[in-house]
Amino acid sequence: MKLLLQFVAALSFLASAITVPAQNQADAGKTVYIVPVRDDIATPVAYVVRRGVKQAMEAGADALVLDMETNGGTLTATEEIIKSLEKFNGLTATYVNRKAFSAGALIAVATQKIYMAPQSVIGAAAPIMMGPAGGVEGMPDTVERKMTSGLTALIRTSAEKNGHNIEVIEGMINKNKEVKIDDEVINEKGEILTLTNLQAEKKYGDDQKPLLSLGTVETIDELIGQLGFSGAKIVRVDPTGAERVASWLTAIGPILLLIGIVGTYIEMKTPGFGIPGIVGVVSFVLYFVGGYIAGLSGLEWMVVFVIGLALFLLEIFVFPGTLVVGLIGGAMMLAALVMAMVDFYPGMPTVPNFAVLQKSLFNVLITAAVAMVLILALSRYLFHIPMFNRLVAGGASGEGSDRKLAQAQKSRLGEIGTTIAPLRPGGKAQFGEAILDVISQGEMIPRSTKVRIIGFSGGDAIVEVAVLEFPNEEIFPPR
Repeated sequence: MKLLLQFVAALSFLASAITVPAQNQADAGKTVYIVPVRDDIATPVAYVVRRGVKQAMEAGADALVLDMETNGGTLTATEEIIKSLEKFNGLTATYVNRKAFSAGALIAVATQKIYMAPQSVIGAAAPIMMGPAGGVEGMPDTVERKMTSGLTALIRTSAEKNGHNIEVIEGMINKNKEVKIDDEVINEKGEILTLTNLQAEKKYGDDQKPLLSLGTVETIDELIGQLGFSGAKIVRVDPTGAERVASWLTAIGPILLLIGIVGTYIEMKTPGFGIPGIVGVVSFVLYFVGGYIAGLSGLEWMVVFVIGLALFLLEIFVFPGTLVVGLIGGAMMLAALVMAMVDFYPGMPTVPNFAVLQKSLFNVLITAAVAMVLILALSRYLFHIPMFNRLVAGGASGEGSDRKLAQAQKSRLGEIGTTIAPLRPGGKAQFGEAILDVISQGEMIPRSTKVRIIGFSGGDAIVEVAVLEFPNEEIFPPR
């Protein structure tokens, strides 16, 4: 009998030795992404999570785990993170590494499974209002009720979808909510629910369902084993620090766009390449780079913008009056500016619907409208300010000294030429053998119109329509 028992034990050992590697081998083809949720939950953290979700989707990952330790954060960033998590089709889980207060608890509920480390806590998710100095301010009762109701409705959707206890979630948000399960008061009315890891994993009801957490695990690696991914490839998404820069760049994106448009316009109306052009180029680059770092669209839209700008400039300087080249270039630039701030996820259609485009399109159109107003004002006033003219003339290269430039310009006063491109209000006109950059006094002047030089703004000649004394006769008729 003893020999038989030893034989059975040996078979069991061999079976386990074969089975475990087989399971690990089965898991070896799987991938798990670990995304940190650290510090205060703000825009930079939302960008890290979004980047992690997109990378996991592109890699076809099987699971995504949030490694969480936070005191909470802003509702805006929380909503962004929740929306990002909803895009991922694999398994989502949260590991409460030490604490998940406030926004951290709400984000945890947006994942399918919650596990906690020893001596960790989760909860206290009631909305608060921060004062200008950074401290917590009291809210009027109506405002507090409104915020609590809206937040509860938002999180209830995630709780229902992922099978979490809705009563528990509401107790974390609403201080007036009493939570009572199996005749045990989990949270008294007037208190905000916060759970330790042991309380969160305690089981209730006939089905012995955990209150919130599926269990306490020592490390995140142990959690991955609990989830069934022992031999899976682990990819950790680390914050780069650039997310904080991106949060600033995207916040001032419309301002960067406005500066880029106005700077480019001023550069086109002044000789050489100077400060306005440099500022415009840098602003556009920062606009696109900000969207790229933030995890939005890629830098390919910067290339589209550059191509569109090249076509637009060809329309103005090489093929004036054709319109087609300029319209194509303008459309490409507009599309690039809009798409650079659209939140693309793997698997989305190449041409997103209006709901996806709406926010970015609105920002670009409003910024473009403000830029047009500024450009109109510049065309009427800035180029006639003596200080601006002296600054431009002083910075122009290849024109010689200020005195020689002034003499050359003075000699052209009254000269009549013909526009070779429509003036809108700037463009080009030919005077004898010379082709000059010209600008009207705000009005639109068609192509092939006779114009007279009446002054100069920097390197541009200011012109008006030339009214000939004998419009229907030759100026010097034959005898």
